[in-house]
Amino acid sequence: MTDSTSLFATALAQFERGADLIDLPDDLRSILSQPKNEVIVNFPVRMNDGSYRVFRGYRIQHSNLLGPYKGGVRFHSLVDLDEVKALASWMTWKSALCEIPFGGAKGGISFDPNTLEVDELERVVRRFTHALGGNIGPDHDIPAPDLGSNAQSMVWMMDTYANSTGTTERQNVKRIVTGKTLETGGSPGREKATGQGVVFCLQHWADEVGFDLVGATASLQGFGNVGSAAGRILQVHGARVVAVADHGGAIADEDGIDAFELTDWVREHGSVAGFPRAMWIDPDDYWAVPADLLLPAALENQITVENVHQIQARVVVEAANGPTSLEAEHILADRGIDVLPDILVNAGGVIVSYFEWLQNRSAQRWSHEDVDFKLRDTLWQACDSVADLRAELEVPSRRDAAYAVALRRLQVVYKQRGIFP
Repeated sequence: MTDSTSLFATALAQFERGADLIDLPDDLRSILSQPKNEVIVNFPVRMNDGSYRVFRGYRIQHSNLLGPYKGGVRFHSLVDLDEVKALASWMTWKSALCEIPFGGAKGGISFDPNTLEVDELERVVRRFTHALGGNIGPDHDIPAPDLGSNAQSMVWMMDTYANSTGTTERQNVKRIVTGKTLETGGSPGREKATGQGVVFCLQHWADEVGFDLVGATASLQGFGNVGSAAGRILQVHGARVVAVADHGGAIADEDGIDAFELTDWVREHGSVAGFPRAMWIDPDDYWAVPADLLLPAALENQITVENVHQIQARVVVEAANGPTSLEAEHILADRGIDVLPDILVNAGGVIVSYFEWLQNRSAQRWSHEDVDFKLRDTLWQACDSVADLRAELEVPSRRDAAYAVALRRLQVVYKQRGIFP
């Protein structure tokens, strides 16, 4: 496979490697290699100029063996069926790996949300929710924010779904989505959950290999919700952010970039471009900036054969989904650079989504401290499981071991439940 391999083909290749480790039977390979349902909707939306525009949306439901389908909704111009299928399958492995009772799903709409007015975006989200209809539900398929969407998007989805149900059920369906605002039933800690989980996994790796995060240098590729949260948390833990790149460009400073100041700048200006307290560098030179920790936290297929040889890091921490191509991963292994896999590292989002779902279901509100403690405990156990299986099977790849842990758990459930009829 090459860097031009489709994202879903990459996901399948990773799945097969994990399946090979545990000799997963062929029938289960066939079942898990494809999603159960692929929903595509085309729906019209009235724009502010009076015209109508037809949008295409997706909801891919990969597996619900362990619980309701669960996964984000992505708003981006590059969203397509191949991408969403890959993302949905990765959600299945994350849930199984972290032992939370969810399956895997993913959704998306092919458009750039930044080109719409707020009221136009609201109509798109509400119309998409209505078009999905009974394909989602609080105990069936539970969306969440993803690239391009946010807490407000989830509130619109929740409200649309609630107003499409019977009046006596409207207060019982808050858990139709997670990642909501706190005022409408969201969970403390959800906004930073993925970035917080990244750092928890990194701390486990540091303890495992004897690395001190205090004084470590970090490079962040992507400075949205995940990258900025991870950067701020790492800074609090004594690490130093020395380079950041996003869609607007790249900046560097060997003395350290203040992640809190940069977060404020990006919120106001939309990107790192123009940040006055760091040196502007050519984006092509970003990957060559020396740093102990490299955190790709943007889109998929960012580390490729074209840039992998420039990387000067001790570990690649996959805060994004699928940021490393198959060929680049082999090169990193040959160079002795550790890779902490996405299905483990960025699982904090779905874990805290599960916590939010539980809080909505029981009409409770947990404290921020409780959420962080439960998140750390859940991820720590998942990291332990991966480390134990690596030792048991004597495999160097953390990704392969993570897949093997997830697939073993799914295999046990299939064996106990059987396949209907």
